[in-house]
Amino acid sequence: MSARISDSTVYSHLWGTDELRQIFDERGRLQGWLDVLAALARAQAAEGLIPAGAAETITAELRVDRLDLDRVARGTRETGHSTLGLIHELRRVLPEPAREHVYVGATVQDVTDTWTSLATRAVGGIVWRDLRRIEDRLLDLAVEHRDTPIAGRTHGQPGAPATFGWKAASWADEIRRHLDRLREGAPRWLVGQLGGGIGTLVAYGDRGLAVRARFCADLGLADPVISWLSARDRIAEFGGLLALVTGTLARIGEEVYELQRPEIGELGEPRPEGVVGSITMHHKRNPEGSEHLNTLARLVRANAGVLLESVVSQHERDGRAWKAEWVALPEVCLLSGTALRLGVQLVEGLEVRSDRMAANLRTHLGGTQNPSDAGAAAAMVDLVVARARRARSEESPSWP
Repeated sequence: MSARISDSTVYSHLWGTDELRQIFDERGRLQGWLDVLAALARAQAAEGLIPAGAAETITAELRVDRLDLDRVARGTRETGHSTLGLIHELRRVLPEPAREHVYVGATVQDVTDTWTSLATRAVGGIVWRDLRRIEDRLLDLAVEHRDTPIAGRTHGQPGAPATFGWKAASWADEIRRHLDRLREGAPRWLVGQLGGGIGTLVAYGDRGLAVRARFCADLGLADPVISWLSARDRIAEFGGLLALVTGTLARIGEEVYELQRPEIGELGEPRPEGVVGSITMHHKRNPEGSEHLNTLARLVRANAGVLLESVVSQHERDGRAWKAEWVALPEVCLLSGTALRLGVQLVEGLEVRSDRMAANLRTHLGGTQNPSDAGAAAAMVDLVVARARRARSEESPSWP
């Protein structure tokens, strides 16, 4: 049983999704590492560095369900090395002709950093999918409520008339920028890592660059040009983007949280059947979903800050930097995935109460709305929707 509430049987759904846990849980991570090692063996065999038969055996045999994880854990503790317990176990389970050819010329970071890029690709695909789904609904809301009057508020107070469609278009426009960032960042983030001890590929002699090129291509990753053992900006940038994404979702959630208050009553978050607002005050309808978006965004920002700290690292390798990522990056991804799931549920089930919007507009702003103001707001909605629809028609529904 885990001591971390994010792994709790009762509460884990609040801090991660099953889809993302399959990427980052023990078996998913280890199988990812094994897949990297198999690709490395195939690349080495293609360049004549190990026998082709050994690479074929390694590819066929490297399965996490064949490993004794208790033995791996014991070997890791006894040796004090991150993967030596795993290496010993691999050599135990592999047939004699292949065991000496596994994990040759690579270091821990070659394996783990390359897997991190593969995990980033998987996570980025989920983020892309869910952001597009959120954007799709927000664009529909923008069109549907293009002319629905609402009191615009500044400093928490009614300021001037606007439309709810204009507000929804603002959210959609921000989501579109995150999609742009995802698309633009993919070539930077999705790269392999192979360098050996200090990153110079010395173990492969004059075949180093060729091995690395084959290795990356095999995994569907770009060649990094130069090793990035101590250059952690890629991971920090991806984590920073997820902090931005969850910040936007929290901004939307905050608006629903405030406008759902009974004295305002302009919006309402969906309330699935069976959900209880309060066990002591039965009249309450607590904004649990929109509130939790703020909680998740805070935690993502905190862990993304750890990733940013890792950008400052020493020499050609610095365990203080990249090992901190082992904890912080999965947290960022799991929390962000939960926020995206909640964001989808929130916007797709959002209750828009136009009658209350009109009533509040009359009460606080005299019900007046300058036609030119309404026209400008509607025109902005049209621009946002047209730009987003054009971008969607030109981009792939999958990422990258």
